[in-house]
Amino acid sequence: MPEADEVPPAQSATLRGIREAHDRGFRTVLSLKFPKAGTSFPSPGSAAMAAELARLDRVLPLVLGTVEIVTIGNEPFIESMPSERDERLNQFYETVARHVIEARADLCGADCPTHLYMGALNRLDLRQNRTAAVERYLTFVRDTPEIEGVDLHPHVPDEARIQDFLDYTIPRLRPDQTFLATEFSLVWYWQQHMTDRIPAAFAQRYGYAPETQVWEVIGEAIEDPFPSHKWNDLLALSPWFESKKHLLRDVMGLLRSTGRLAVATYGFRQIPSMTADWSPTKAPWLLNSVFAPLTVQHRGQALATPGYAWIDDFRRLQ
Repeated sequence: MPEADEVPPAQSATLRGIREAHDRGFRTVLSLKFPKAGTSFPSPGSAAMAAELARLDRVLPLVLGTVEIVTIGNEPFIESMPSERDERLNQFYETVARHVIEARADLCGADCPTHLYMGALNRLDLRQNRTAAVERYLTFVRDTPEIEGVDLHPHVPDEARIQDFLDYTIPRLRPDQTFLATEFSLVWYWQQHMTDRIPAAFAQRYGYAPETQVWEVIGEAIEDPFPSHKWNDLLALSPWFESKKHLLRDVMGLLRSTGRLAVATYGFRQIPSMTADWSPTKAPWLLNSVFAPLTVQHRGQALATPGYAWIDDFRRLQ
């Protein structure tokens, strides 16, 4: 959303891209992102809140009636100051949501094809994150007829934790509501293994010292992308990764088995923020991606190479 103060929304690369995708026949999901990690939430009725809503009014006419799903918020309990993850967060997002609901009615009418969700909630597998503000957030979702559900971002260290997300969230929704999972991964599990020694077979095959750590080899691939066979060998010979190579199949099976899943999406390609300032403690988001253009050599004609493990299940799940 802050981009709308710098770039006219009609010229926004994000909004132009999603509208073009829609025009090509794709169904689309757009999250309205309010980054507040460094600034306080404006109070309802204040001049600052009026500015927030005026910004929304410059964006919504380009979105409502075109995008199939609009998620109000991105990760509010991360994109906020820890001291304000209380009723101030709730008041802000409730005010924004009501404004979007009113705008949809005015701009799009009763038969508007754009569905509204609230989003997105993180690490609800951890009991300390099930706060009063989270409860109020879900209560607002449940009690607001125009909101069709909630977005979940289960990035977890263990697939079983995703069930904890669902067990907590779904009973707090109306029976007719559904959920999105616009992000999910085992990124915190990957991170636990960044300082492991590389597999002995990989070290021998490619001439590495036995004590070389996984993050160091990934760092080499960032500096000078590997041939696909070398990248695949690093991951396939690592039991911690190889044992999870059907993550997409397994997680999608779990999400779909609830009967309440509306849409799930998954990280499609590596982006520069995943490789910047690489270190043993940086979250290894780059291991999630279906395509690995930043760690694996292109296949010619600038065609990115699929990352190891995900592409076959990704195709089957479409």
